[in-house]
Amino acid sequence: MNFEEHAAKPLLKAAGIAIPDGCYAVTANEAAEAQRTIGPCVVKAQVPTGKRGKAGGIKTADTPEEASAAADAILGMEIAGHRVEGVLVEGRSDIVREFYAAVMNDPASKGPLVLFSTEGGMDIEEVAASTPEKLKQTAVDIRVGFDMAAAKSLLDGFDLGDTSERIADFLVRLYSAYREFDAELLEVNPLAETADGGLVALDCKFVLDDSAIKRQVELAARGAPERLTELEKRGDKAVIKYIELDGDVGVLANGAGLTMTTMDVVRHHGGNPANFCEIGGEAYTKAQTALEMVLDKPGIKSLVVNFCGAFARCEVMMEGLLNAWEELNPDIPVFFSIAGTGDEEAIKMLKDRLGMDPYPDMDAASKAAVEAAK
Repeated sequence: MNFEEHAAKPLLKAAGIAIPDGCYAVTANEAAEAQRTIGPCVVKAQVPTGKRGKAGGIKTADTPEEASAAADAILGMEIAGHRVEGVLVEGRSDIVREFYAAVMNDPASKGPLVLFSTEGGMDIEEVAASTPEKLKQTAVDIRVGFDMAAAKSLLDGFDLGDTSERIADFLVRLYSAYREFDAELLEVNPLAETADGGLVALDCKFVLDDSAIKRQVELAARGAPERLTELEKRGDKAVIKYIELDGDVGVLANGAGLTMTTMDVVRHHGGNPANFCEIGGEAYTKAQTALEMVLDKPGIKSLVVNFCGAFARCEVMMEGLLNAWEELNPDIPVFFSIAGTGDEEAIKMLKDRLGMDPYPDMDAASKAAVEAAK
């Protein structure tokens, strides 16, 4: 779950990290009133996405009239598909240097990863590619934690002078907030060193781990509503996890892991998945709805179906899918991979009802689907 900046920054403040004085406004008049209290300010579009400045969603203002005009120009904008419904009016800082810092879930180490760079205010991917020596990271063992000694070790080699101690303290606090609020990502870019020697988080990106929503109920209520496509809304209504992608090879499998693996194999063979859609043990009852969504994706050219039976038996899943296929009668090449519990019965059903044989494995089925989509 993504959070807009105005909802994320209070989490930093709760951890003892300095943030600028700010006020959330939903009208130009509210922005003007906020400027009267704050003084010279920045008016920032509130959407759960980055690159707001490049889209014209961040403007400065020295007077209430300028703040009103800035808010009027920003409110109603579309940024990365998100309509701007509010702005954050925030006091300006006297910046000396800008840094980047983040704590995120790391699939490679299966734990938290703390990152720091002296190149703040930039796309961190660009920094990693062009000047990798200016970005350092350390994997954290959650059984040990991340303390001042670990933070200082991470900062070793950077020319930070007297600021080093304060940045180390900041990183420890950032990690603490990451743990306390069940973050998937907690990023500050930029972290500013000000003329008076202070450190201020000028921006904050917070992503809450979806699996922690049940124990972060009050926090989750402040999250940004998920932006869904029409097909994704259909899936949400049917309680089917469907994610629309920009490819042309449809994917239908049982289990999230198997579905993602199938998508990876499609990409490995040069194809582009059109969707994520898994129906698991409910394939028998929800196969038609799922199949309709997969087929209704504009531009789809082929479909790979990957069933691996375990608790969900292959023949039960196949029965549901074949019933749906015969009802919808789609005109699209389809390629099956069937293995696991009940696979012999499922293969016989596929032959008897569609006159088809499955491919020997998901690799062969995915490769064939990619070739058919070309």
